[in-house]
Amino acid sequence: MSEFILALNCGSSSIKFALFDAATLPRAPAWRGAATAIGSAQAMFTQTGAVPQALATDASDPYRSALAHIRERVRARLGGERITAVAHRVVHGGAKYFDPVRVDAGVLADLRSYIPLAPLHQPFALEAIAELLATQPDMPQIACFDTGFHRGMPAVEQMLPLPRALREHGLQRYGFHGLSYAYLACALGERYAERARGRTLCAHLGSGASLCAMRDLASVATTMGFSALDGVMMNTRCGALDPGVVIHLMQIRKLSLDEVGHLLYHDCGLLGVSGISSDARELLAREHEAPAAEALALYVHRIVRETGALVAVLGGLDMLVFSAGIGEHSAPIRARVCAGLRFLGVELDADANAANAPVISAAASKVLVAVEPTNEEWIAARAAARLL
Repeated sequence: MSEFILALNCGSSSIKFALFDAATLPRAPAWRGAATAIGSAQAMFTQTGAVPQALATDASDPYRSALAHIRERVRARLGGERITAVAHRVVHGGAKYFDPVRVDAGVLADLRSYIPLAPLHQPFALEAIAELLATQPDMPQIACFDTGFHRGMPAVEQMLPLPRALREHGLQRYGFHGLSYAYLACALGERYAERARGRTLCAHLGSGASLCAMRDLASVATTMGFSALDGVMMNTRCGALDPGVVIHLMQIRKLSLDEVGHLLYHDCGLLGVSGISSDARELLAREHEAPAAEALALYVHRIVRETGALVAVLGGLDMLVFSAGIGEHSAPIRARVCAGLRFLGVELDADANAANAPVISAAASKVLVAVEPTNEEWIAARAAARLL
């Protein structure tokens, strides 16, 4: 009888899941799926090899209802086979948790205290953990932290220019998307060997977005810092912002703390600048409209600008890697970013880029440009297997 590890990746309106054979841990899961647009009329359930289906959830608690639906589908899929552990992507472990850890009531309480640091993701991962602790208390649950990959950054990259006493309260730069970067480090080392071990910059461009500078496939700098608001502009998040703007919003515009938080996480980025959509695909289709064109221009500009800063830290660039939803699938965005990096010797192969090929740089390019799909669920499952 086979045994499996279930990996859960819980966001504010979606839950991705994947089942991995616990004995062999192949990178391609035995089965995967997702509940998306939870709580809306567009809620869907997708799974490997099946047509997407509308997802009916309890209006009073749609997220818990979606979790229950996934558990039922997983049980049906497994038949009599067994899950040995559940691996969770948890965005923030604060200054206490960086390595994967088995969650008990004490750990769960600690992790809840970090919800203000990652309000879009932390509550939902913890809700899934709490639900399973209540219903299956003997099931090992492993929390895998997005901050862990960046723990080894130089001390100067982890510091904030604040009074020293605040560092003791956890105010420092953590970095995020660590499970994605951990996978990229693994895959790039296998595929490109020594080339990837040089000065590599990875761009995780999804609904959340960040860049990570790597040397010898380890993080040396990243654009997100204390929270997942920092760095490049995102779908609905602002990215790096003059803190004076926050003071202005509260002092002059009289926004409350909650209103400012909602604005910066939900109403900025591509959505805020365009006033049209947070979806880059829709904005590209409507680029003849000035607001859409402006939003895309700022999005690309901020990526190029942050790339320049990280290249300075690296002392040059040998390899540029695009990953996550936009990074893996949007040839126009990749082309525009690369056009802004021509000064580094980046030259794109237009046909390869249009085909989302693994290597999209031209033969004459001084920088190897690659597209590498991420696999956060496998990284989490591997971490869980190592703790069993």
